[in-house]
Amino acid sequence: MPPSLLDVGWITCARDDCPGAAHPPYGRCLAHLDPGELESTLRSLSPGQAVDLRGTAVSAELLDLVLDAACRRLGRARFDLARFTGPARFAGVEFLGDATFDRARFDGLASFFGARFTGNASFGAAVFARELTMHGSRVHGHASFDRSSVGSDALFGDACLSSASFDQAEFRGFTSFDGTGFHGEARFRGVRFRRAVSLSRARFDGAAVFEGARFAAEAYLSPRSVAGRLALAGARADGKLEIDASGCLVDLSNARTEGRLTLRLADADVDLRGLVSRGQASLVRRSGRVRVLSLERLDVDRLSLSGADLSGCHLAGVPDPGRLRLSGCVFATTPRGVQLRLSWPPVRWWSKRQVLADEHAWRFGPARPAVDPGRLKHLYTGLRVDDDRTATDFAFGAMEMRRMSAAGPAARAVLGVYWLLCGYGLRTGRALAWLVLVAAVAAGSLLWSSSAPQHVARRPPWTGSGVPAQAPPPAARAVVPRPRAGAPGTRGAVSGTHAAARSGVAVRADLAARVAPRPGESHDPPRSQP
Repeated sequence: MPPSLLDVGWITCARDDCPGAAHPPYGRCLAHLDPGELESTLRSLSPGQAVDLRGTAVSAELLDLVLDAACRRLGRARFDLARFTGPARFAGVEFLGDATFDRARFDGLASFFGARFTGNASFGAAVFARELTMHGSRVHGHASFDRSSVGSDALFGDACLSSASFDQAEFRGFTSFDGTGFHGEARFRGVRFRRAVSLSRARFDGAAVFEGARFAAEAYLSPRSVAGRLALAGARADGKLEIDASGCLVDLSNARTEGRLTLRLADADVDLRGLVSRGQASLVRRSGRVRVLSLERLDVDRLSLSGADLSGCHLAGVPDPGRLRLSGCVFATTPRGVQLRLSWPPVRWWSKRQVLADEHAWRFGPARPAVDPGRLKHLYTGLRVDDDRTATDFAFGAMEMRRMSAAGPAARAVLGVYWLLCGYGLRTGRALAWLVLVAAVAAGSLLWSSSAPQHVARRPPWTGSGVPAQAPPPAARAVVPRPRAGAPGTRGAVSGTHAAARSGVAVRADLAARVAPRPGESHDPPRSQP
């Protein structure tokens, strides 16, 4: 419906189908005044005076006449529903009051280079057929570009905006916010960038909200600083998306990227809940601590995390952990030492190792959420890590979860013994400790047995006949009297005694040989013949 037929809220021009604001006493808009009437009206303008060109068709010549008459210092400026048929050059103009360009149309260049807005600047639903430049402009109030449309390049470089909103706006050309400063919140909800967009060196003193934004081409979001959060929840990027931020929360929940996704963060938190990426995605820590808050419902072809802090990030909701590649990441750790608890076993000694946040919350958390050990085993075996220490700890964790989820008590007992002896083959120190203990016990046993007293019966000599020699009966023993000391012939008696002893030994040996059976004979007594 033509604007002239609408209830625009002001007294319109007396000309038919002209929605321009009428100027008394002529009752017509500035575009339809006679030259003399226009000259008289412009002479009445003074610097800082209000200007009303609502619904007026403003040519480049008419705009120059108005700006020159006001010495390029306008008060309350109203350009709602105005149509700029030529280039609109507001470069260096100072707006001392609020300036509204709602639903205005710019058929040519719209230049606000270096303009100053002491109040609010509203371009709601404005249409820029060609280029728009706000380079170096200053807006002390709120700048609104909601539902506006820019047909060509939009340049906001080095501009300074107190707060700004670009909700549902559309940029069909290259868009630059390089060096732009936002002293309040900057909202880009539902904005559409048809071509490349750059936020290099931009400064956000509040939040930067791109929720539901659509990036049809490359997007380079590398602000210098973001005091609040950099929110891209529900955003979609068809091309390459690069985010380089520090000191803020980066929210990519439920976002979708079709091209390459690169995150370079420093001292930041990132939420990747529900992210869908069909290209290669990577997160790199530049400096400081980079915490990953959530990876739940993550759907990526490949995601590389380098230097990220995953100590508080639960991975049980990741559908395919094999698509994650972890390098130099930080994980939760088990408490070192002895732990007492009410469940079985009541006492357990823990060695320090890296664990997933899911296992840490399950074992040591106050709430102890319900976690499936089989699912944790799948996570430990599926995740790909680059450093050997983390890989060893994850292999240990996988065996622990295997023991926890074992089908029967026998399997759990076998795995428990395996853990006790050598830590599933991953704890060399434990195996060496058992070896040292066994060696010490064996050595102690040998020392004790060698130092104990020996009580071994003396075996009789072997005669070679198959049975030991028997001692002669007492009657067969020779008794040799011992000579008294000092008796005469003692020396001869002693030698006689030695000879008798030798003869006694010979007698006993002869008796033993006679008593011993011969080979083939039996010791049993002979049976009587009937």
